[in-house]
Amino acid sequence: MNALLYCLVVVIWGTTWIAIYLQQGPVSAPVSIFWRFAVASSVMIVILLAGGKLRKLSGRDHLFCLLQGGCVFCFNFWCFYTAAAWINTGLESVIFSMAVLFNAVNSFIFFGQKPPLRFYIAAGLGLTGIVTLFWQDLLNSGFNHSLLLGIGLSALGTFGFSLGNMISLRHQKKGLEVLTTNSWAMLYGTLLIAAIALVRGDNFTPQWTFSYLSALLYLAIFGSVIAFGAYFTLVGRIGPSKAAYSTLLFPLVALTLSTLYEGYVWQVNAIAGLVLILLGNLVMFARPEALMGKLLYRRRTA
Repeated sequence: MNALLYCLVVVIWGTTWIAIYLQQGPVSAPVSIFWRFAVASSVMIVILLAGGKLRKLSGRDHLFCLLQGGCVFCFNFWCFYTAAAWINTGLESVIFSMAVLFNAVNSFIFFGQKPPLRFYIAAGLGLTGIVTLFWQDLLNSGFNHSLLLGIGLSALGTFGFSLGNMISLRHQKKGLEVLTTNSWAMLYGTLLIAAIALVRGDNFTPQWTFSYLSALLYLAIFGSVIAFGAYFTLVGRIGPSKAAYSTLLFPLVALTLSTLYEGYVWQVNAIAGLVLILLGNLVMFARPEALMGKLLYRRRTA
């Protein structure tokens, strides 16, 4: 079950970056985000109500859902949608992979969960692989002002996402159901981003084109309803640090699509980066200390 959830998160969120790119244009970032989560939260709440699965929450729990919605479904996406105007979405996915580090630190701060040594080894390999994968692109960009601004916004968005992870873990430690808390958080995030758009004086009319609307529906149903449900379920089942490690694979999906549709050419650094990322994934989930123990046991009994 964990493997299925993990694959869903990687594949879906790995493809949402292109959908975000398709929404770049005359519609402001807050309005695009509003429509995305207005559709997603409505679908989730209707489904839960129809199935009698929308559970009651206390006032305090609703407050935490509001905080989660502000972190994940408002601030996080506002940063990334805005940053997409200055840096490509593939680079955004690289920066988003820092969630694995933010979650490890925040888990220790808020819950006292000290990650095992293999986590640091895996994260180090994965992040090194991603940097290697995109190193030539970083050099070609020249580290100009727009790039630095895009990187800064993407890092802030990732930090907001990580804080939302901590709140989701708090919900599940209290025995609250993921779908209920996720639905309320998404609704509150929708209202918050709508308030921001109103204050900014944005026009709420979407772009009536096939590419924009299809991207909107994909982001709302697959990228929000399905992927967020799977991800926050993983947070509760295996912890935020391990769940966030899935973000290290997003750039691979993005690069695969770029190869097929945008003519991305794999260089030596890209291949080396791919190997490092897969090796980090193996270290994280193969429990090398357990494997080593088995090998030692076999040698002693041989």
